[in-house]
Amino acid sequence: MVRMESNNSQETRPTQVEPEPIVLGETLPNPVSSDFAEEGLDVTQPTAVEVIPPDASQPPSGSRRAPKGSRRWLLWALLGILLLALIATGSGLAGYNSAIQERTDYQSTVVAGDATAQFDLALQDIAAGNFDRARQRLEYVIRLDPAFPNAAEQLSRVLVEMRITATPTIAPTPTLTSTPDTRGRDELYSQAQTALLGRDWTNAINTLLTLRKRYPDFNAVQVDGMLYVALLNRGIDRISLLADLEGGTYDLALAERFGPLDSDANNYRDWAEMYIRGASYWNVDWAQAVYYFSQLSVTAPNLTDASGWTSRDRYLLALLGYGDYLAANEDWCGAQTQYDTYMSLIADPQVEPTAVYAADQCSQGVTSDTTPVPPVGDVTPTPTPSPTTEATLSPGGNPYP
Repeated sequence: MVRMESNNSQETRPTQVEPEPIVLGETLPNPVSSDFAEEGLDVTQPTAVEVIPPDASQPPSGSRRAPKGSRRWLLWALLGILLLALIATGSGLAGYNSAIQERTDYQSTVVAGDATAQFDLALQDIAAGNFDRARQRLEYVIRLDPAFPNAAEQLSRVLVEMRITATPTIAPTPTLTSTPDTRGRDELYSQAQTALLGRDWTNAINTLLTLRKRYPDFNAVQVDGMLYVALLNRGIDRISLLADLEGGTYDLALAERFGPLDSDANNYRDWAEMYIRGASYWNVDWAQAVYYFSQLSVTAPNLTDASGWTSRDRYLLALLGYGDYLAANEDWCGAQTQYDTYMSLIADPQVEPTAVYAADQCSQGVTSDTTPVPPVGDVTPTPTPSPTTEATLSPGGNPYP
């Protein structure tokens, strides 16, 4: 909007006026009439100007938009392609996993069927007394499935039966062709079998070791089985009969390299290790000695080491030693428990005064902070067992009723 102004003699020049905001539906004033009104001239009534807003549905001039229907069609096409790609990928993965699973199931079925068939044939061989063939079948089954039910137990049984029923192998038929002299080899093998039948385990082991050293490829599987039997039995005999606990456990450890140990061998090895461990605490930690020999006195009371003391002898002496230790430290209630346990196992008049004195001190609440008062008219018994008691419990004697 431009207004013409005059200033005296100066020439008329236009002046820029800021436009006022237009409100739709209102009557706009006429600026020209205002000017005339200021000069005292008549003006006409203001006219109403109607401003028509632009059509929002029409795009502004100079810009182009894609039709809305074409944009929607393009979006649906992209979604369809993505959906088809996902379906194809999922179908491919499902088919691949299904094929892998079918192949794995088939292999497992074949292996399980083969192992079951060989195990059944091994049982038939055992029933027929063909232990060598049964051993080979059982070893094959264990290679296929180490966790096959009852396979390891049957193999142990076969190895033990082979020890008992071992027979000399028939010497090969001599031929006219030049062959190496194998008389020493066959003789060693026959000697080892004879020693096994005679339960001469040491001779059998030495002979078999010589045979393996000179002829490592000769009947390797049979020789290993015979070594297993000889080492197993010698280990048990050393522990149970010869009081050689360390040597017996070593033989059983060597036998375990050729095959699993049976329950008897495992028990003897555990007992021997427990005896050795309990003896290592002797005169060092009486509480530990009591702990180990209290168990052995129940499970293996006659187990003996080179000292000649049985597990029961060791348990009784450990009770006295632990009681003496507690009494020396004025733990009278603890000492009473050890003495009472000892007296419940063997009636020993030499220990009874000490046990009674410990019980009296415990009932009076005597602790290490107070000085114990000996009974009037009696001499305080020494906690250490007397020579008579030690002689009663010495090896070779039988202190039990």
